[in-house]
Amino acid sequence: MWLGLLKCPRGVSVRMQLGPRRGRGLPGCVSPAPLLALLRLCSGVPGGGSSSEAEEEQDCGSSEALLGICQRRHFLRGRPREQQPLTWDSYLKGYHPGLGLLGVELRKNLEARWWSSVVVFREQVFAVDSLLHRGPPAERGVSPGALTLWPSGALRATLEDKELSQEQMAAALERRFTTAEVLRDSLLHGALEQYVSCLELVNRRLPFGLAQIGVCFHPVPTNEHESHTRIGEKTVSSLVWFSSARTAGQWLDYWLRQRLQWWRKFAIAPSNFSSSDYEDAEGRKGSNLYYSFPWGKELIETLQNLGDNELLQMYPEGRLKLLVRGRDGRKSVVPHILSVSSNLDHGVLAYLWDSLQLPDNSLARKKTLPRKVTSFFCFQISDNICFFLQVCRGLFSELLENGISVWPGYLETMQTSLEQLYTKYDEMSILFTIFVSDATLESGVVQLRSRDTTMKEMMHISRLKDFLTKYITAAANL
Repeated sequence: MWLGLLKCPRGVSVRMQLGPRRGRGLPGCVSPAPLLALLRLCSGVPGGGSSSEAEEEQDCGSSEALLGICQRRHFLRGRPREQQPLTWDSYLKGYHPGLGLLGVELRKNLEARWWSSVVVFREQVFAVDSLLHRGPPAERGVSPGALTLWPSGALRATLEDKELSQEQMAAALERRFTTAEVLRDSLLHGALEQYVSCLELVNRRLPFGLAQIGVCFHPVPTNEHESHTRIGEKTVSSLVWFSSARTAGQWLDYWLRQRLQWWRKFAIAPSNFSSSDYEDAEGRKGSNLYYSFPWGKELIETLQNLGDNELLQMYPEGRLKLLVRGRDGRKSVVPHILSVSSNLDHGVLAYLWDSLQLPDNSLARKKTLPRKVTSFFCFQISDNICFFLQVCRGLFSELLENGISVWPGYLETMQTSLEQLYTKYDEMSILFTIFVSDATLESGVVQLRSRDTTMKEMMHISRLKDFLTKYITAAANL
C-alpha cells in the first residue's frame, strides 16, 4: 500500500508548490522553477508542423497519447465513454467539463505566480474585483457577441402569451433584450469602472495599474449551419495599465518583454513561446503571445494600446472628463490604456504540451533536469499498518510544515505492482517516492526513488526533510 503525506479529500489533492529562484526580470523579483516536469510518454517531442506523413502520424499519436494521460491522471476532465470524446480543440475553445484535480492545482499555481510577478512586487499595481455580469447590450463597451442573461420563466411567458400578435411579441422580446444584463467577456470594463476611485488613491499620479483574475464567458458555435451556440468559459488574468500618451509606447515594449520572459522561464522549450505585433482597424498597436502546438500556434496573451477612447467613452460629460485626468509630472493628462490579458487555461495546456519529451533522450534530460522542480512525494509502507501509519503521518506533518507538498498514496487500497505505481506517479509529475519498510522501524532508514533518474537511495528518516529542502532550493536557484 502506498502512503502519501498530502490530504486528498474535498478537492485539494495536490499543491504544485515550487521552489523560488531569482528572476531574470526586475531586481528582487522571485520566480519559480518550471511548473511541470517531464511526462513519461513513449512518443515524439511536440514542435512545429511536420513535413512528412510519418512525422504527422507521430504528432497525431503524441497528441492522442498526451490527451489520454492528462485525462487519466486528472489534469483534464473527460466525458463518459458513451459520449463523444473530447479533443484538444474543445479545451482550447473553453467548452469542456473543466480541468481535473491536478489541472486545477496547476492553474492555481500559474495564477499565484502571475499574481506574484505582476502585483505583489510592484508598488504601482493594485488588485480590483468586478461582477460576472454587467449592464444591458445598449451600454457603452458591451461587445455585440456578449451572452445575454434572460430569466427562462419570463422568456417562456412571453413566448406562450397567445394574446400577443407576432409584432407585439417581437417588440416585447426586443424590450427585454435591450434591458437584460450580459455575462462579461473580458475584465477590462470592470477595471475601467474603478479607475476614478483608484486615481484618487494614488493622488492622481501616473503610471499605475489595476489587476484581476477571473472567469470570462464567450459564445461557442456548435454547428456552422445553425445559430445554436453554447457558453464557453476561460480563466483570464488582466492588467490594465494607465500611463501618459508620451510613455505609452515605451510601456507596451516593457510589458511585452516582461510577459514573454515570464512565460518562457517556466518552459522546458522556451522557444515555443513567441510574439508578433499587429495593428487593428482603428490604428491601435498591440502584440500577441503564442504557444506553438503541433497543429499550429494558439493565442495565450494579448497586449494592446487602447489609447484614451475607452475612458472618454465611459466618462463622456465635460465635468467627468476632469475626473479622469492624471498627473504626468506637472502636466494634467487623460491617460492612455494598455490592456494585458492572458488566457490561463491556454497556458495550462501549453505547459502540459511543453512537458512532453522522449524519456530516453538522455541529452535533453541532462539539459533540463536542473530546472525541473516539483515538490511531490509519495510513500509506500508494508503490511504492518498501525505502526507504519504513525510514521507516515508524522512525515506528512513535518514535510507540509516545511512547504513540501505530498501525494497521499497510502489512501490507495488497490493491489498493483511497484512498477505500475512508479509509472502512475511519474505521469502525475511526482518527483520522489519514499518507501517505508520494516527496516524503517528497526533502523529509521527509508528508500527514496527519484522519478527523473529512477535511482533508489537509502536514507535515514531524520535526514529526509533537510535533503528534500536543499534539493528544491538548489535546483530552483539555477
